[in-house]
Amino acid sequence: MIGERIPLMKVNVMQETLNEKSLLNNFLKKYAYRLAQNSTRNSKMAFVPMRNFLDTAYVGNIAIGTPPQQFRVVFDTGSSDLWVPSNFCTSPACYSHITFKYWESSTYRIKGHLAYDTIQIGNLVSTDQPFGLSLEEYGFNGLPFDGILGLNYPNNSILGAIPIFDNLKKQGAISEPIFAFYLSKGTVNGSVLMLAQLDTIVPSGDWRINLDHISMKGKLIGCSGGCEALVDTGTSLINGPTRLVTNIQRLIGAMPLGPKHYVSCSTINILPSIIFTINGINYTLPAQAYILKNSQGGCFSTFKGGTEVFKHRETWVLGDIFLRLYFSVYDRGNNRIGLAQAA
Repeated sequence: MIGERIPLMKVNVMQETLNEKSLLNNFLKKYAYRLAQNSTRNSKMAFVPMRNFLDTAYVGNIAIGTPPQQFRVVFDTGSSDLWVPSNFCTSPACYSHITFKYWESSTYRIKGHLAYDTIQIGNLVSTDQPFGLSLEEYGFNGLPFDGILGLNYPNNSILGAIPIFDNLKKQGAISEPIFAFYLSKGTVNGSVLMLAQLDTIVPSGDWRINLDHISMKGKLIGCSGGCEALVDTGTSLINGPTRLVTNIQRLIGAMPLGPKHYVSCSTINILPSIIFTINGINYTLPAQAYILKNSQGGCFSTFKGGTEVFKHRETWVLGDIFLRLYFSVYDRGNNRIGLAQAA
């Protein structure tokens, strides 16, 4: 079995706990056995380390071109394409990020509106991989990553290109179309993207799941008739319908100030947990998870509205705030998502 550990590292480095170290080791030992049982002798896997930026974004390294040019990207289950800034990008944000210099790569080619080149993720290589080069960027100022690497299905590609995960499988770089995330809360090397054969739990047709309901202190506060949720590693917060999120802010005593809602930091330990019930299993989100502290010492709620744009059904988006508490496993081969308690 071929494998490589590529750590995801936190920008604000905090002390690694023994609990997190043993938790990750036990998880890898458990699924390494299943990988051996379910994959071929020549099965390939990679462990891609990620850097945790202020508990809201997890980024890892990839390389593009020959010789390789290094980029930091968000591995995003909410999109399907790979985007990095072009050296010809004129937006102010591009001057603070690494840009791709196509003329320095001997394996680069362009066809239509797509760029093609060799992409490396850890020890895995995707050759002639289509990707996008952005000429303008808005909202990227000060962000700790250069681009976005999408891990969603091909039908969600804005570029109309084969996603890198599909290309890796097509080219035989990975043996099983499955990947998983472990997002650590406080370690330098604890957060990992794993491309391997792992467990499966919840059926899915996209990276979305069916929610039974959302409750607080035994009372329904959302998804009263069942709803759906997007499981999105590229989103830091938890998004829901504005009306329901406004009610949650009221229930936890969060007051609006600018674009965020704030609570008194002294109340975090007494605020109630919020329960997401999925497939009959309760997934608990304690206040210590859904309240974050900013650099000025203010404590803000990580719930945000806006998903009423999904008009077909009540929809929530479970981002990194939720996913840090659970292992998330994405099984493309069987169209399933798995969620496993991380403690």
